[in-house]
Amino acid sequence: MELWFSENHTENARMSIKVSRHLYGAQSEFQRIDIFDSPEFGRFLVLDGVMMMTEKDEFAYHEMMVHVPMAINPGIQSVLIIGAGDGGVVRELARYPGITRMDMVEIDPQVVTVCKEYLPQTAGALDDSRLTIYYQDGLKFIRKAQDAYDLIIVDSTDPFGPGEGLFTKEFYGNCYNGLRENGICVNQLGSPYYANDAAAMARAYGKLKGAFPIASAYQAHIPTYPSGHWLFGFGSKTLASATDDIDDWNTLGIKTHYYNTRLHRGAFALPNYVTEMLNNA
Repeated sequence: MELWFSENHTENARMSIKVSRHLYGAQSEFQRIDIFDSPEFGRFLVLDGVMMMTEKDEFAYHEMMVHVPMAINPGIQSVLIIGAGDGGVVRELARYPGITRMDMVEIDPQVVTVCKEYLPQTAGALDDSRLTIYYQDGLKFIRKAQDAYDLIIVDSTDPFGPGEGLFTKEFYGNCYNGLRENGICVNQLGSPYYANDAAAMARAYGKLKGAFPIASAYQAHIPTYPSGHWLFGFGSKTLASATDDIDDWNTLGIKTHYYNTRLHRGAFALPNYVTEMLNNA
């Protein structure tokens, strides 16, 4: 008998992946957590029935969340990560010796425990000595941060359930206050393609744009996410999203599978229909 995991992207479209094994399943205090193994995408994490990442394509998401801001400001030392319990963002940040402090705020400790056990490819840096994990609500944590970080990465779930509070005007205002003068905030915006996803994307971008004097969005191709077309938000107090200086990043010798500085510049060149939605956000 064949087993398949299916996720509805709309009422009329779904994605299905053939499953070889169900490795883990449990209800935490906050959400349902499942780990599956598949012949095509390797192991993958599902929260409340929604696929969060797969071993095969997670590199695109995590590299674009981290290396874009790190190339723009190579002097980043102190980073706040909100969400990111799978460890992928921390793994990419840990490759920079200049980073001295990583604070990760994850509401669900069970996600971290499960990912460390079943997804070591992604979660392998969660024991880095520069990392401190706070198991609490990111919205409450950021209220107390003032001029504390060079970079804030919001690797949240969709704007409902445990991640709902991370898509508010108040939250991004607090992110602004938590950043230093050259601070950067990056968040995942979701897909601009399907109607409901596009509306949520525009709302999230509108909150970011309302909080930061410099705001833009960039894109990546992530096959297992709805439509495969994914956006990230970029907010900054003083730094532009793509400058001539980003080529200095190449001297670091960091080997990546997705990110490069040519792609960095191109990622901010968005389709017209997406630009229209962002302008109206």
